[in-house]
Amino acid sequence: MPEITSHTIKISAEQSDQLKDLLTKRNYEFREVPYARYAAKGGKVNVVSYQSGKLVIQGKSTREFIEFTLEPEILKEATLGYEDVLTPLDGTARLGIDESGKGDFFGPMCIAGVYANESVIKQFIDAGIKDSKKISSDRKMAELAERIRSIRGCVYQVVPIGNEAYNRLYLQMKSVNGILAWGHARTIENLLLRKYQMDPPPLRVISDQFAASKAVISKALMSLGKEVELVQRHKAESDPVVAAASILARDEFVRRLKTLGDQTGVVLPKGASRKVDETAKALFEEKGKEVFNSIAKIHFRTWFRAVGLPEPPKTVWKRSKSQ
Repeated sequence: MPEITSHTIKISAEQSDQLKDLLTKRNYEFREVPYARYAAKGGKVNVVSYQSGKLVIQGKSTREFIEFTLEPEILKEATLGYEDVLTPLDGTARLGIDESGKGDFFGPMCIAGVYANESVIKQFIDAGIKDSKKISSDRKMAELAERIRSIRGCVYQVVPIGNEAYNRLYLQMKSVNGILAWGHARTIENLLLRKYQMDPPPLRVISDQFAASKAVISKALMSLGKEVELVQRHKAESDPVVAAASILARDEFVRRLKTLGDQTGVVLPKGASRKVDETAKALFEEKGKEVFNSIAKIHFRTWFRAVGLPEPPKTVWKRSKSQ
């Protein structure tokens, strides 16, 4: 992507206040500027929020600030850069990668990758393919997943990480992002081994940005994955190819969660909620803590509550000097 050293955007007074609080917590240096609510400097970026609602960002870290601070934490949407790579209607052949199960206590983590060319992308759009988080019905999810799998020219791959494997990986890596990076890299590699089925071959991979540093996935890429451009974006699911991957990943997760529930004799709820806590507690009382390694992610605080152990202290996020 081209370097950006200056960017201007309109924000609300509430967003300006939220940004000021965030910059204060991250030890930005504040100063007064005429007609501005505030001006702040941190690292290689300067931020000025004007009374008119205009926000001006300048410096070598302008793009980084927008992608990792302004968009995900204040705007809650992607506004920069994606349009100069691909638009949702762009027919460029590409891979889309997404995962499901990261925030679910019960069940595996499933990562899916999809290859689509112009013809396949058009069929995705015509079929109403959208981010799986916007689909509330498991039945609808399954129907769309089957539609994706049936489209001629669509090449897909799902890499499920079962709970026992997930828990082993977490013990080794001590990081969910590390597991995600490995899973994304493995999925990309598996897909590209089938490049002979892709016409034309992809030049890019579009993935959601799940870590503060884009290097987390880049470092995990295997030989074939390093041959394509990796584009990581917040809200990447707005791309129909990534949306298709999100549906395949969620469908796989839902089906595997049901199978685990059938094997355990309990309906395992999704997510992490009071209902999940109650189910986990009941399972512990009936079957003991050994049951969790094969059906749940045991680094979740839910596990500690269920088995009656003190919850680990919450990690306090600290801004590194490089940010």
